[in-house]
Amino acid sequence: MTDRTHVHAFTDDALGEHDATSLAAAIAAGEISAREAADAAIARAEKVNPALNAIVVTDYDRARTASERPAGGVFAGVPTFIKDNTDIAGLPTGHGSEAVHPKVKATTEPYAEQYLASGMTMLGKTTLPEFGFNATTEFQHLPPTRNPWNTAYSAGASSGGSAALVAAGVVPIAHANDGGGSIRIPAAACGLVGLKLTRGREVQSLQGKQMPVDIVSNNAVTRTVRDTAAFVAAIEQFRPAAKLPGVGKVEGPSERRLRIGLITDSIAGEPTDAETKSAVDDTAALLASLGHDIRDITIPTDQTFVRDFIHYWALMAFSTQHFGGRVTGSPFDKSKTDSLTKGLARQFIRRPWLTPLSIRGLKKSERQYREAFTDLDIVLSPVLGHTTPELGYLSPAAGFDVMFPRLVNYVSFTPLNNAAGGPAMSLPLGRTAGGLPIGVHFSAAHGDERTLLELAFELEAARPFARIQDQVQATG
Repeated sequence: MTDRTHVHAFTDDALGEHDATSLAAAIAAGEISAREAADAAIARAEKVNPALNAIVVTDYDRARTASERPAGGVFAGVPTFIKDNTDIAGLPTGHGSEAVHPKVKATTEPYAEQYLASGMTMLGKTTLPEFGFNATTEFQHLPPTRNPWNTAYSAGASSGGSAALVAAGVVPIAHANDGGGSIRIPAAACGLVGLKLTRGREVQSLQGKQMPVDIVSNNAVTRTVRDTAAFVAAIEQFRPAAKLPGVGKVEGPSERRLRIGLITDSIAGEPTDAETKSAVDDTAALLASLGHDIRDITIPTDQTFVRDFIHYWALMAFSTQHFGGRVTGSPFDKSKTDSLTKGLARQFIRRPWLTPLSIRGLKKSERQYREAFTDLDIVLSPVLGHTTPELGYLSPAAGFDVMFPRLVNYVSFTPLNNAAGGPAMSLPLGRTAGGLPIGVHFSAAHGDERTLLELAFELEAARPFARIQDQVQATG
């Protein structure tokens, strides 16, 4: 169903309004078949993707065949999509870039194997901005991925395509990964649950193996806390993290009351906008009413972190710009990269000697982050410096000098968790006056995803998440 600004695919088909947990249960009980679920998801994708532009590659024939004999697992037969920076045998990987001429991959990369071991049926691959460098899924020359809550607005990034499809009801769960907020940012923009795991919780990504500081985390975006919790338990069953405490299957809130530190402004230089700050303050008030101890704190790092992370970002762009064929494993034309990649690469070239200092600074942030949780259980903050922008505001087509300062102020809270390696979650607990979701950010100590998930269950029950299908009906 659509109106002038809203797009969703919810209808009376085999998927109905199921989340991944209830859909898997219906398939296991024989109420519907995995093939019926796959067919319904494909029909939904074909209905709404022309408006959303969230799918890069479809693999519908293989999906239909696979759904006739679904693999075992907690989400057996549940349809899903994989982000197009992750290799799947038989499909190309384009990394969101016009510079890449993608070759069909011969193998499926290890994290994708871990993801699909939960039993899901893979339907295709989703959009991301060029190499995941941006916080909006927009391109230099191609049409953007649109937010299903309001198609004039960004779906976030870099996992923007996955988030748009889950929010619109095409599938209940989709792959996402996060190198500076790329799970949590699109979750915030699209009204989803987005959990970045502790470094080392999941199988290491191919990108992370190449980095001096591995800032990349893989997981999924979902519409319900229980889906995220069940998925974390599934990947842990596939391969327990050797150096982290187990999470186990989290099925509800804890009775334990938490010490929660509150932060509302970032160190990027601009104050948080009023609607975002209000959503965080309202969440703090709700937590206090539930008996949690809320205390104001300062960010556990300083302004040098911004410099160090930007330089590291620029190092990744430089490596991609000049060694893109080696990075992607496909033919690469560096003249076709976008203004953000080129602009970041130029920044690196101007000050390459900062690299050792930058790497030391990011490693220092892990120590500072750990110290912050000496007498805290959770840190509460905005996900982003302001509400979701309209398309064009962060587009590479605007030019690097225009969009990059905007990008730094927008993505001002999430990168610390990537550098420090700590877990963090975005929950859709706020709304703008125009009805767009606002995500609220929760960070925890290394290895303590259980506390994040328990708190998320409590908040979801106390303030049920808005549903896009209700919003559409309300607005006609």
